[in-house]
Amino acid sequence: MSSLSIKLLLITISVVICQAQMWQQNDQIFNPSGVPSLPFSQPRFADLDNDQDMDMILGSISGPPLYFENTGSLTSPHFQPGDNLFASVQELDCEIGVCVDLDADSDLDFVSGGYRGLQLYENTGTSIAAVFEKVDGFFDELSLDPNPVPHFSDMDNDGDVDMVLGLSESGAINYYQNYGTPEIAIFIGGTQESWFDVGLYAYPWFSDMDADGDSDLLVGRDGYGFYYYQNVGTNAAWTWMQASSQFSGLGGSTYWNSPCLVDLTGDGKQDLVHGTASGPLKYYRNTGSLTSASWSEVTSLFGGVIDVGGASNPVFIDFDHDGDLDLLSGSQSGDIKYYSNTGNASGPAWSADHSRFSSIDHSIYSAVTAGDLDADGEYDLVVGDLSGNLYYYRNTGTSFVLDPSEFTGINVGGWSSPRLYDMDQDADLDLCVGREDGQISYYENTGTILDAVWSENTNLFSGLDVGTNAVLSLGDINLDGNLDMLVGKSFRAVEYFSHENGVWVEYPDSLSGFTFGQNATPALVDLNGDGDLDLTVGNYDGTFNYFENLNIVSIGTENVHPNTTTLQAAYPNPFNPSVTIRYELNEAMHTTITIYDLKGARIKTLVDESQAFGTHELEWTGLNGQGMQVEAGVYLVVLEKGGISQTQKITYLK
Repeated sequence: MSSLSIKLLLITISVVICQAQMWQQNDQIFNPSGVPSLPFSQPRFADLDNDQDMDMILGSISGPPLYFENTGSLTSPHFQPGDNLFASVQELDCEIGVCVDLDADSDLDFVSGGYRGLQLYENTGTSIAAVFEKVDGFFDELSLDPNPVPHFSDMDNDGDVDMVLGLSESGAINYYQNYGTPEIAIFIGGTQESWFDVGLYAYPWFSDMDADGDSDLLVGRDGYGFYYYQNVGTNAAWTWMQASSQFSGLGGSTYWNSPCLVDLTGDGKQDLVHGTASGPLKYYRNTGSLTSASWSEVTSLFGGVIDVGGASNPVFIDFDHDGDLDLLSGSQSGDIKYYSNTGNASGPAWSADHSRFSSIDHSIYSAVTAGDLDADGEYDLVVGDLSGNLYYYRNTGTSFVLDPSEFTGINVGGWSSPRLYDMDQDADLDLCVGREDGQISYYENTGTILDAVWSENTNLFSGLDVGTNAVLSLGDINLDGNLDMLVGKSFRAVEYFSHENGVWVEYPDSLSGFTFGQNATPALVDLNGDGDLDLTVGNYDGTFNYFENLNIVSIGTENVHPNTTTLQAAYPNPFNPSVTIRYELNEAMHTTITIYDLKGARIKTLVDESQAFGTHELEWTGLNGQGMQVEAGVYLVVLEKGGISQTQKITYLK
């Protein structure tokens, strides 16, 4: 045989499914820091374990606050999820909270602001092991509107802590003097002083920014940037001077910035950490002086989290043709987000590069899928959105051109979530569309790989209904030869179906042990290069969760008899300089493998002989039958055996 002779590989694939759980969650693929991106994030800091470094309390609109222990040091912080210290805090009580010792017992209590106003949770534990119990009615006399934002400082130098509140709808900042003692705090309604008004949703934070012995005031708001008021008086007779230029240039690209000032490096200067409406935390170290701050962004502490801003809807494809899978996602705002995989096929790393898709912007809640619909070697896009329509964007290589006629007359009734698969194995891509009503529409491509014709087929997903906002992903999850399907839906759930004897059979317990975000959007893809399909799930918050498939695939040397003859996916595809073609034969028989161009002209016959059953693979380096290199473009691999043929597209790049 020639140098392109078949490399015969007889293997036994033994699949062992873990009985305890098929999946293991590991979100660090999309969030290396381990600190989540939560909508309207509100970071606050306190030493809750009395180890002389600052721990973090992370509030948001997603639920009760989360506690992150600083497992680093006073000068080199590192945050990781700690004990569930705030398990007793009710969700309606807290979007934000701060720790302060209101009873002078040398441990930190917790004061929260939420829909039900201001609440006190007394620390009945110790300074190293906090236990928070609600004190009913402690702030009831203040008659506050929902979602006040508290902070505390001894503003009148009398030994107890006073309180400042940022208000939501008014944007006012009100000061409440503590008329009690260090042991028994008393705040009286109607005694407040109105200090400032920053518009809407004021987020105040006291800190001695300039180290002159009194408290200054930093304020975020519903808007960009910050207001900063420096106390140029004393700690008993304050005089405010607006000095917002100290924070010039910060928070200009994010809004609803909720700030706190904290020394995270032990140099005596206050650093800035602030939350954002979209969720990611921003951290700026003060590399200047006490009197003249200079800010340097640090991305290593909280950075790296992938967040599209809302309604993430992931699809993976090798968009840049470099041999690994990149990430595309729709978003709540209606545009398309793109993250290039700068790692590799078994260890992804992500770099945002949305600019190429900036011309695509739809109604809110966009969803995107990609595939080569015109056989030119470039990935085209199909986009859905809240309207229920579908939009075809042809990839010209330099831009995306909308073809308004491609899906004329197709509307699935609301929140269309398209996915492209070759469902009938005829070498062209068909279209599956999740719908707002919880059902799935299927449009078979009855045209060609060059010119699609979409014909609705109501049989494939007949009777399947998950309730609301269906988003599907297909693949053989457990490697049993059956097509499996995951369908996400609104209520924090993903349902598992297997296609058995022409019917979708649900396995309701397969993912019951996990909590997904609202509007779960699954994507099955092998991100760690171990040969099985892992699970990525988007959500309403705009982030991504990753679940590793724990199936164990072991390779032996015994003969195996495949159930069916299958032409498997060629790899890499697109390719240069070579592509590996792999196929399984369910019996010994004469087999041919031939390369054709799109006009049907035969380029080269790679196999034309009798072969044993089992798994075979071979390599094509892009040479035709005369030994000449073919032109760049799309070619067809055709497997013929016993009068049955299977076809697959491959793309050769130069």
